[in-house]
Amino acid sequence: MSRQKTLAAAVAAAVALTALSACSSSSSKKSNGGTSSGGAKDGGVYTSIDANNQITAGAPMNPFNAAPNMFLGYNQMSLGFDKKNPSDPNDFFPGLAASWTASDAGLTVQLQPNAKWSDGTPVTAADIKTSLAIAYTQGTAGPAAGNFEISDVKDLGGGKVEIDEVPGVKNLYFQRLVLSATIVNDKVYSGQLPADVWTTIAAAQGSDAAAAKSAADKLTAAGKPIAAFAPAKDISAGPFVLTRVGPGEALLDRNPNFFAVSKVSPKQVILRHYSGNQQIWGYMNNGELDSAPYTAMPTNILDQVLKAGYTRVDAPSYVSASIAFNEKQAPYDKTAVRQALAYVIDREAVTKVGEPVGGMTTPYTTGLIHSQTDTFLSDDQKAALNAYKPDTAKAATLLQGAGFTKDGSGQWHLPDGTQWTITLQTVNGFSDWISASTIVANELTAFGIKTTPAVTADFATYQKEMAAGKYAVGWWLVALGPQTDKAYNRIYGSADGYTVKNGQATHSDTSPANWQHTPATYTVNGQSIDPGQLTAQLSVTPVSDQKPIIAQLAAATNQELPMIQIWDYTKVGFYNEKHFTNFPKSGQDALLLNPPGVWMMQGFVQAK
Repeated sequence: MSRQKTLAAAVAAAVALTALSACSSSSSKKSNGGTSSGGAKDGGVYTSIDANNQITAGAPMNPFNAAPNMFLGYNQMSLGFDKKNPSDPNDFFPGLAASWTASDAGLTVQLQPNAKWSDGTPVTAADIKTSLAIAYTQGTAGPAAGNFEISDVKDLGGGKVEIDEVPGVKNLYFQRLVLSATIVNDKVYSGQLPADVWTTIAAAQGSDAAAAKSAADKLTAAGKPIAAFAPAKDISAGPFVLTRVGPGEALLDRNPNFFAVSKVSPKQVILRHYSGNQQIWGYMNNGELDSAPYTAMPTNILDQVLKAGYTRVDAPSYVSASIAFNEKQAPYDKTAVRQALAYVIDREAVTKVGEPVGGMTTPYTTGLIHSQTDTFLSDDQKAALNAYKPDTAKAATLLQGAGFTKDGSGQWHLPDGTQWTITLQTVNGFSDWISASTIVANELTAFGIKTTPAVTADFATYQKEMAAGKYAVGWWLVALGPQTDKAYNRIYGSADGYTVKNGQATHSDTSPANWQHTPATYTVNGQSIDPGQLTAQLSVTPVSDQKPIIAQLAAATNQELPMIQIWDYTKVGFYNEKHFTNFPKSGQDALLLNPPGVWMMQGFVQAK
């Protein structure tokens, strides 16, 4: 999923006490004193949790694998690191690129003058070209929604690399997508690519639809062995190199050839395995982590963590928890039904139980988090939004108008006379959703709709079964920004049958990825709109010109409720200054929204 997995902490059952003991054994390695290669004080071992993926013993050191033992900002690198600035989508920290210049033709990057791989060889244009070719095979480049299209990668000499966009294509986010692409070693990965890969890429971009599809299929087929590839050892261009992976942790050593090694204080990094929120709470309560990413938690756990010596730091999180509908399944194909449910659910009460520490009740369902709604909508436009404040009388009126009836025992029946029951689906390990489901179920059941929470074993199964149409009502993450087209693409994108190319959308209700099945058009304020096409337009519209489009999408989403936003997340992180100091603080959002390896590249996290 797009949300950090620790946001609701991903997906398996709790780890046994023996595994916890194995994890804690490494803490004895911590030491202080000495200096790093470049003169910074040697901080010993830094222990944390990776927010992007769990530790998977036996999985390859391959960032394209489904369960990679690669960790962004530590041993996985990109040309730059996204500052997640909603007003400037191309605002990045330097990574392997020291600087870059955008033009109508594409992007020219200047590599870091001392950028080297951990084997001592320099990072070159060949590495960039191979990495971007691999992106095509993994579906992260090409004409799909929001992806970038590259026609060529040229070595200009002196560490300067030109990345050309396909002529005639104008992706507003070409620069950010290139900068954030994963960069791997050409000598390690080029042998996994077909020799004619760039010819195939060119064919996939051609005007012959049949040839383009054949080429795209060829690229997809080539991507499978690349994702399964297991390099013999980690060749890293980042501040650390993966040394060992076990069932409980990954150990990374400082990379002496890293271009900014003088800024990196920790000698080693240990990343702990986690399988649920409770395990991360346990690590912090025992003081075992130097920093921890956001983990959903109740207030009593927050109090325990703070008492254990941790400092809380907050940053904005461009994501909302919502309850979404499969509109192919009755009665959720009726707008009145979705609106009635919104009037029954008390979002504030649900948030207090589900996400009391890192959640803020969403005042309106618009498809954006509240702060972005405030930024893009005028006061009059916000005043026209329906807040769906709890009102069971309005809910009953809507249902009766749609042909629903209520029996003598207070139970609602569908228009065909059968009793209405709801299964509210969520995922094992997502403690905030599970807790919130209980409150939602109680509210709906009290209203007369018997509602039962159900828990899917893991998130991969959840996604698969959701796409297969097995869930009528379930939890989902929306408003995934900070870019507004990404936020709306979460609703009116591939999960709703839309495919986008160069700002133009096509819709298919029979698309295998389509599980939402909203109508292709809405009528809002007397005007017919295509939300998928409006979302596609956002991808080629500068932020400064997006307000009229967002006004239409926000009004449509608020009226039609393809999902009900419950709360907006706040990214709550923690650090403990027992071994290190100079952590990013609240207000340094660009840093806090990146992993600790990026902090270290900037000179943060120094030994005490």
